[in-house]
Amino acid sequence: MLETQSPNTPVEITDPVNAQILAVSEDRIAGFLRDPFAEIAAESGVPVAQVRERLQAMLTAGTIRRIRQTLMATNLAPGALIAWQVPAERLDAAFEAMVHDDPFSGHVVIRSTDADTPGSAYRLWTTLKVPQGFAMDRHCEFLRRRVGATAFRMMPAKCLFALGVGHVRRKTIEPGSRADELGQVIDTQLVELSPLEWRVLEPLKREFTAAEVREDPWRSRADDAAVTVDEFCRVAAGLAKRGVIGRFSTFLEHVKPSLAGTRVTRYNALFHWRVPEGREIDAGREVGRHHIITHAYWREGGPEFQNVNVMAVAHGTDKPTVLAHKAAIDGHLADAGIPVGYTNVFWGGRSEIKPSEIAPSVYAEWSRRMGIGQ
Repeated sequence: MLETQSPNTPVEITDPVNAQILAVSEDRIAGFLRDPFAEIAAESGVPVAQVRERLQAMLTAGTIRRIRQTLMATNLAPGALIAWQVPAERLDAAFEAMVHDDPFSGHVVIRSTDADTPGSAYRLWTTLKVPQGFAMDRHCEFLRRRVGATAFRMMPAKCLFALGVGHVRRKTIEPGSRADELGQVIDTQLVELSPLEWRVLEPLKREFTAAEVREDPWRSRADDAAVTVDEFCRVAAGLAKRGVIGRFSTFLEHVKPSLAGTRVTRYNALFHWRVPEGREIDAGREVGRHHIITHAYWREGGPEFQNVNVMAVAHGTDKPTVLAHKAAIDGHLADAGIPVGYTNVFWGGRSEIKPSEIAPSVYAEWSRRMGIGQ
């Protein structure tokens, strides 16, 4: 049942109570909790009934894009960042196909550079997860033929240094602001799950509807997994201890404007750096400690991208500020004694963000339907 809502319940991120809630709910609820909404209330200082009411209202209005328990998907399915070279006349159709026809492609973004640079012909960028037991290169080749791409570059993450969201808090971050400690190194070693764990994980990761933002939020998910709520929570807590569970998060609609025309962010920048071989982890940890960074990772760009090996994503409401953050990070790398041989910025344009499906059973059925031999 929905919390009692006034038709005038504020749904904008500029509302002080909403901002107070979102400053916690975006990226501060780590691991699995039996009642994540109560934890958001405790951390934000907003009564739990009001937390649920505001989250329901913002989700219904589209201010919040999704509410879900995130997973450390890099530990559950092989994945990569994929850059696609697609003829200009096919670009929009390819974008639509990646968004609507491939449940295993997540972030789908059309990117551009400020000048003609190595790699600027690769306009379409996606993240991809292919469940364990299936072949990522074969999946990419299938997509290449389907969308008419002329080339693609797969860039698996060797390790990660930052995985965050927090757009509300990032709006006031000054260029150069960073944590005292180095970014954490997160490995990408795959974890094998039991049939019971997969049975719990599949409903666990499903997005919340507004009606599910309530007390005892996991009860219907436990029913879907055919286990008791206590068993569901026990298994989920065990997955968290194994490093499979990420945050319980609210994700803002940061691309499209809200009903009142407010944008959470306007510019999405993918930063590239080439650092000397053997310094990738050092550089990644220095980049990952900067508060503006939402994702940072060691990926090999190959000759198509001048052999860059450290990448990061930042968001901002105006381009000069994003570039000021980039300059501050560049300066910090120099101060840390890490030379950068090449760097670039790929700006995000049209984009759609969705979770990548990682369940082997879903992939088996999809590949059978699509006629992909594995």
